[in-house]
Order: sequence, then structure tokens, then C-alpha cells
Amino acid sequence: MDESTHLPALPAAFRGVSRDVEPGACFGWLRRGWTMFLANPGVWIGATMLLLVILMAISIVPLFGQVAAHLLAPLFGAGMVQIARHLESGQQPEVADLFAGFHHNAGQLVMVGVFFAIGIFGLAFIAFLLVSGGVIGGVVTGKIAGLSIAFGGVMLAGVVVLVLSVPVIMATWFAPALVFFHDMKPGAAMRASFDAGAKNWLAMVIFGIFLVVSLFFAMLPLGLGLLLLLPIVSAAVYASYRDIFVES
Repeated sequence: MDESTHLPALPAAFRGVSRDVEPGACFGWLRRGWTMFLANPGVWIGATMLLLVILMAISIVPLFGQVAAHLLAPLFGAGMVQIARHLESGQQPEVADLFAGFHHNAGQLVMVGVFFAIGIFGLAFIAFLLVSGGVIGGVVTGKIAGLSIAFGGVMLAGVVVLVLSVPVIMATWFAPALVFFHDMKPGAAMRASFDAGAKNWLAMVIFGIFLVVSLFFAMLPLGLGLLLLLPIVSAAVYASYRDIFVES
């Protein structure tokens, strides 16, 4: 008898199949994010402070710094969800976990960052063309009509950027976790992330509205609110990944 028949079957490769969740699930993600923050606020705040310092230092370099920050975003995102994973599994997280993405699948995570950067800067370029076109048209037309045209250009740019940014955000929301935890290729991870976002669009919209409103208030006291918001949101993103993918 062939001895290979007695060998245990290899586990099936993770394919990024997602499941539907209730729209109110986003509030559960936020509660879990808050709970994970309270489990070790020192590590969370330390990692967040380090991340903000790094991003500010990178952003000092004109244009190149902005591009670099977007390319590195998935690597730091992987580090933040790694902290959440350690807390959930009962392990002791460290501030150094912020750099976990640089040690595992770094190249794949950078490719996710490339897509993210192209999407964001492409949208910024489109917005610039629309706004500048409106302003030029306004100058040519005259005072009152010109103001209307310029204002219309700004409004159009805002709507276009908002609509086009949704697919970019959906494709990159879960991708760092899928690449880092499951060794998925960037393209497959972004497709799986997009599919998960489309399936659970209402929960993601509610989560996004909370994030935008919270970000506004977090930036008011010199941005100090980010020391609380970023850890909670990072842990909530991990909770949403667990809910939609792993626990399906």
C-alpha cells in the first residue's frame, strides 16, 4: 500500500472568502477595538506616537515624502493589526510589532501601497483638473457667472473624488491583514477586500461615517486625539477582519 495515502491532507489555502454581517456589526467592532485598547493602552499609545513621528518625518520631504507615506501605509497597518492579534490571542504585544510588516511579506504589502498611492494621487490629479478648469472658466466668463462656474468646479471635484475613492478604500481596507496573516498575493487580497466591502457596504458606510466624524474631533486638540483614535480604529479594523473573514 502506498504510504502517501496515510499522510494527513494539507490544509486548504486561504482564499479570502468573506461573509455577510449585519449593519450593526460595526458597533461591535468598535466595542472590541475599545476593549483591546484598554487591554494595553501603553503599547498602543507608544506604537501610535512612533508611527505619527515617522509619518511626519517622512512628509517633510516634498512630494516624495507623501508618496513614501502612502507606500508604507499597508506595512504599518499590518503592524497595528498584529498588535491586536497578539492581544486577542493572549500574547504580550510590543511597540516593535509596529514594524512586523517590514519582516513578513514586505514586498507584497508595498504593492498594496503602490495601488493605494496611485489611486489617491490619481484622484488628487483629477480633482486639480476639475477645480482649475472651473477657476479658469470663471475668470474667462466674468464676476458673478464666473463665481458660479468656479464653485461648480469645486463641487464637481468633491463629488467625483468621493465616488472614485470608494473602490480604492474598499480594495485596500482588508488587504494588509490578508497579505500579512494569510500570505495572499496583493491582487487576490485586494479583490477579496473589495468583495467583502461590497457585501457589507452598509456596515462599512456606518463605520466610515464614524471614522470621519471622529477624525474631525481627534484633530482639534493639536491632533492629540489621534493617540486614542488610531489604536481603537486599528483594533476595530482587526475585529472587522476577524468577523468577516476568519470567523465565517
